[in-house]
Amino acid sequence: MLIKEFRIVLPVSVEEYQVGQLYTVAEASKNETGGGEGVEVLVNEPYEQEGEKGQYTHKVYHLQSKVPQFIRMIAPKGSLEVHEKAWNAYPYCKTVLTNTYMKNDFMIKIETWHKPDMGDQENVHKVENWDSVEVININIADNNEISTKDYKKEHDPSLFKSEKTGRGPLGPDWQKELAADSKCPKMCCYKLVTVEFKWRGLQKKMEAFIQKVEKRLFTHFHRQLFCTMDDWIRLTMDDIRRMEEETKKQLDEMRMSEEVKGMGTE
Repeated sequence: MLIKEFRIVLPVSVEEYQVGQLYTVAEASKNETGGGEGVEVLVNEPYEQEGEKGQYTHKVYHLQSKVPQFIRMIAPKGSLEVHEKAWNAYPYCKTVLTNTYMKNDFMIKIETWHKPDMGDQENVHKVENWDSVEVININIADNNEISTKDYKKEHDPSLFKSEKTGRGPLGPDWQKELAADSKCPKMCCYKLVTVEFKWRGLQKKMEAFIQKVEKRLFTHFHRQLFCTMDDWIRLTMDDIRRMEEETKKQLDEMRMSEEVKGMGTE
C-alpha cells in the first residue's frame, strides 16, 4: 500500500470549484470516449447515509488502450474495466476505483477535502501514520510539471486570462500574490490517494506508477478547469445536473456506435 497527499491551490472559491469540477469531469469524459472505449455512467443520484448527504455516481471505464502494455499482455481480454464509485458530499468527496478481475487485490481510494486556504493545513484527513505520507504540491502554472507531448496551449494557466473574472494569467509568483490578495478567492484541494496493487513481483512498481499517473491526471485536470473558467463560472448546480444527463446520453451513443462499427469490420 502506498499513500500520498496531493495539494492543488487554485484562484477560485470553494463554491465556484464545485461547479467547475463537475463541468470539467463531464468534458473530460467526452474526450476519453470513442472506439468502443470510454466512460459508462451506470448511476448518478442523490444519496444519504449516516447523516451524510451528497451525490453518488457509479461509472465504468472501458479504457483498455490506456493500460500499460505489460499489464495488457498478462491480463485476460475484458478484465481491464475499472469501476469507479464516488460519494460527493462536497466539500468532502471520496472516490474508490476497483477492478472485477483483480477483486480485493486492486484498489485506488481518493479522499478530497476542499478548503478555503493556500494548502498550508497539515493532515486534514486525520491519517494515523501521517509521517509516512508524502505530501506533493502541484503548481498548475508550472509547465515543467507536464511533458511536452501533453502540453496544450489552450490549457496553459500562464497564458490564460479570464474575460469574465479578470483572473490570470498566472505568473511565476502567482501563489505568493494570491496569498497576499484579500479580494481574489482562493482554495486548495487536499487529495489523499491510497493505492493497493497486490500482484507478486509487480506491487511496488505498479503502486508507484499509479501514483505517478494520479499526479499527471490531477495536474492536467486542474489546468483545464482553470483555463475553461469562462465556460462554467456562471453556471448553477441545476445547469450542471442537466449537463450531466445530456453527457450520459452522448457517452452511451458514442461508445455504442463505435462498438457496432467495430463489429462490422471483424
